[in-house]
Amino acid sequence: MVFRRIVFCITSFLFFVSSIIGQKQPLQAEDSLAQITWVENQYEKMSLEEKIGQLFMVSTAARDVEATSEKLKKLIADYSLGGVIFLRGQPKAQIEITNTIQAASKTPLLIGTDAEWGLAMRLDSTFAYPFNMTLGAVKDTNLIERVGRHIAKQVKRVGAHINFAPVLDVNSNPDNPIIGSRSFGESPFNVGLKGAALARGMQKEGILACGKHFPGHGDTDKDSHAELPKIMASKAKMDSIELIPFQKLSDQHIDAMMVAHLEVPSIETTPGLPSSLSKATVTNLLIKEIGFEGLIFTDALNMGALTAAASEGTNISLKAFIAGSDVVLMPKDLPSAFDAFKSAYGSGRLTETRLARSVKKILMAKFKAGLHEYLPSATENVVEDLNTLQDKILAEDVYENALTLAKNNVSLVPIRKLENKKIAYVALGDGAHAPFYDMLKNYAKVTQVSANSISEYKEKLSKYNLVIIGYHKNSKTPWKSYKFSDEELSWLEQIAGLRTSNTIFACFANPYALKSVNNFKSIDALLVSYQNDSIAQQKTAQAIFGAISIKGKLPVSIQDVFLEGTGIETKTLGRLGFTLPERVGLSGTGLSYVDSLVQVGLDSLMFPGAQVLVAKRGNIVYQKNFGSPTYEGTARVNGMHIYDLASLTKILSTLPMIMKMEEEGNIALNNTFEELVPEYADSELKDVTVLKALSHYGRLPAWIAFYLSTLNKDRKPSREFYRFEPTQGFTNKVSDNLYITDAYRDSIYNRIGRQSLKSNRYRYSDVAYYVFKKYIEEHYSKRLDELVEDFFYEPMGLQNTAFNPLQKFNKEYIVPTEEDQYFRYQTVQGYVHDMGAAMQGGVGGHAGLFSNAQDVAKIMQMYLQGGMYGGKRFLQERTIKKFNTCYFCHKEVRRGVGFDKPQLKDSGPTCGCVSRKSFGHSGFTGTYTWADPEEELVYVFLSNRTYPSASNRLLVESGLRTRIQQAIYDSIIE
Repeated sequence: MVFRRIVFCITSFLFFVSSIIGQKQPLQAEDSLAQITWVENQYEKMSLEEKIGQLFMVSTAARDVEATSEKLKKLIADYSLGGVIFLRGQPKAQIEITNTIQAASKTPLLIGTDAEWGLAMRLDSTFAYPFNMTLGAVKDTNLIERVGRHIAKQVKRVGAHINFAPVLDVNSNPDNPIIGSRSFGESPFNVGLKGAALARGMQKEGILACGKHFPGHGDTDKDSHAELPKIMASKAKMDSIELIPFQKLSDQHIDAMMVAHLEVPSIETTPGLPSSLSKATVTNLLIKEIGFEGLIFTDALNMGALTAAASEGTNISLKAFIAGSDVVLMPKDLPSAFDAFKSAYGSGRLTETRLARSVKKILMAKFKAGLHEYLPSATENVVEDLNTLQDKILAEDVYENALTLAKNNVSLVPIRKLENKKIAYVALGDGAHAPFYDMLKNYAKVTQVSANSISEYKEKLSKYNLVIIGYHKNSKTPWKSYKFSDEELSWLEQIAGLRTSNTIFACFANPYALKSVNNFKSIDALLVSYQNDSIAQQKTAQAIFGAISIKGKLPVSIQDVFLEGTGIETKTLGRLGFTLPERVGLSGTGLSYVDSLVQVGLDSLMFPGAQVLVAKRGNIVYQKNFGSPTYEGTARVNGMHIYDLASLTKILSTLPMIMKMEEEGNIALNNTFEELVPEYADSELKDVTVLKALSHYGRLPAWIAFYLSTLNKDRKPSREFYRFEPTQGFTNKVSDNLYITDAYRDSIYNRIGRQSLKSNRYRYSDVAYYVFKKYIEEHYSKRLDELVEDFFYEPMGLQNTAFNPLQKFNKEYIVPTEEDQYFRYQTVQGYVHDMGAAMQGGVGGHAGLFSNAQDVAKIMQMYLQGGMYGGKRFLQERTIKKFNTCYFCHKEVRRGVGFDKPQLKDSGPTCGCVSRKSFGHSGFTGTYTWADPEEELVYVFLSNRTYPSASNRLLVESGLRTRIQQAIYDSIIE
């Protein structure tokens, strides 16, 4: 006792510090006068049979409503039941049964449930929260309390009043077959801290919490459902480990405790006597020594652990009550138990004082649960109410905070320098793994490798320098097998031991699975994700690539290699993550209006298909694909489809190169075209500056129809300029079976040099980007497409972005742009739509780039983050600010330096709802992207409105792209 109190005092001090930091409150307030009055009135009206009946809680299933209701109504009539526990079934059925039996009961029934990780533990069609082991890895107890509150709302919604949770067992035995992931871990401090938080959350929502399984079911390898486990711990050990969480929650006034069926010789000296039937355990230890004053339940009395005790003749229900429990849970034989209580009362073995103590405690609990003002529960929308958006948001928070990095050689996680990585993924285990693999592919090219033998694995994996291994086991319940097969263990060890690659191992299973791993030396990074839930898989993939940070701590030790409390914390690398809109201040319901707007576009034939993406605070929250690549066929647009970005090329390709050169001192905003292209020294363009050209204030012509002069009298490509197959001097491919003379490049620049400046100052122009492309390529002696790939796209992990996409992607993933009837006379698919860019071999400074919505968003996010992305600085923040400045606003020119900016008057390129700091661009083919630093928001719209004809201006005239932008801003909920 003294030793336990010393240990408890130390532990309590730690709890106290945590409580001060987290501003925690006690679990329960003092009993009110109204409560006491109601209890006394109820008790005085009861007959002996009614009082005895209050002590019993029977079990049932929530399925056959009529038959179950009738059966329970008879038990209520015959035995005046105190409560019912629902073990399995359907939520609507449970409500209907509960409403029926409450109406039939003179004294309101206490309805119980086992919802340790939510109602999904017992009822179908309900939401499952992470297991306690996962919660044990979370440092933030506020999250655990929120879980408790949400579980309580579920419990209350189906008409129940007490949840037999939290589990307070300290799982110090890795081979425990029944507790395992149901425990918060092996540390009594952590179990107590997290158990108190969960209980506090439930009780704040008016649901009674019940700590279990006293005095501690953690240190055993036996299942009490089948046999009586024997806990051989000394009393000193029990005091210092198992009893600590129960003491803590008793002191914080948890509503109830459940006593387990265990043989604990250090507490109960009678051989084979279960703790649930032991006065030494219940009365002497729990009530007197620990000082618990709340309601005490037995564990289910129909369990196999009580088989031997039941044969001794004494009714085990009565024996459990005499030992000190208040509620007899799930008696194996209710009639005989009821009769045994009546006989004991008649003989004086059961006194009125003892009976009153328990019955009044039960009534006290019923009052606290609101049963003095009982109202039936509604059945409408019950499934929707039990699967809310708020549940999903909280589950994301928990899985994200639980993820634990136990080992991280050479800071391998999060992954940096994607340009140096060739990544393979290997799936082990029998659980689903698609959510993990699919999310990995959002960040880099990751190839799944499967094989039937280790030799085959070695051969295939030799081509990769980084291997990510996922161990996936079905974790629908904590009792599912989590163990490796011998073959999997061998493969894991040998794959990790490959000298040609580094290894990241992610365990989506109970961390005890890792106790069978023979050697962790070859594993460079070890991630513990605890469960194979799809959210856990997605969050783990995001963490591996640095989209989210890692914060979790191991709640149990893995062998003697990674001790409890181990956890390497990481910071984000600024890569785009994925989450629900509400987690970043947007309304998902509001964003659903975007669906309707895009559908209007489809129905109005503005475009055959589209991709729309919204990101906020560095997270993609809306990413959908609509329609089809063309109006013919059955194919649907998906995330892999890429679009001709048209003028988005300016800000996603040429402009970042100019910014880079400006930082390096290789170009300046006051440089003139004469300085960039000396051949223009005698032209009217000579004094046009970089600043004015990029701001579209240089009086340059809007565009030049270079292609017209290359057509013959029939307006077809002239043989003077084109060939139908590549030959010497004709290597620039314009489209299928059409090659332009290489000499025409000089003709383009000569013609630009002959242009006259226009009279009006502001004129949107593509012409300057021909000049910039020439200057960039001559400076680096390399093509523009190669430069941006090396400097930006590959390091950023842009897998779906390229000029001349047919050289890299299957044609089926490239959305057609037009049925050309004026130049190329064919379907333009995989070739840039812009004629001038096509005549430059598909690479223009103003057009030619193809991409999907996600890759466009990554570049825009890089701009938002001041030039940082994936832990790499691509541009200086000051450079982006310099180019994102409107230098001629006083001249009523809204443009920034390359970037488009919000309108200065009523109409313009945006919805008018964006900040002045925002920037973006639109493209001729039906594309649009915009970023807003103040709202930390990126919006991407990609379509092929030019298909089948570029004369279709319905999208432009409707303002649909900016109407969608308005809907996005209307969805902001902060």
